[in-house]
Amino acid sequence: MPNSPTPRLRDPELYDRLRSEGNSEEKSARISNAAARDGRSAVGKRGGSADNLEDRTVPELRNRARELGLSGYSGKRKNELIALLREH
Repeated sequence: MPNSPTPRLRDPELYDRLRSEGNSEEKSARISNAAARDGRSAVGKRGGSADNLEDRTVPELRNRARELGLSGYSGKRKNELIALLREH
């Protein structure tokens, strides 16, 4: 479960499946709670479009990491930055 003082998972089964697929705790909790609130099909349809991370420059990737509040990104190479962003 996520490391928060009061973790609340509304769909623990989906959370466990997402974690076993390799998603982060935060992402798994966010998706499972949204699915419980709005329905799984609604969450799947809601997904937006995103640029391909491989098409972005290193400064753009670093800016995105900064926007997300990640740390330790300044010395990373492009493929490491992409992995960091995808794991978040």
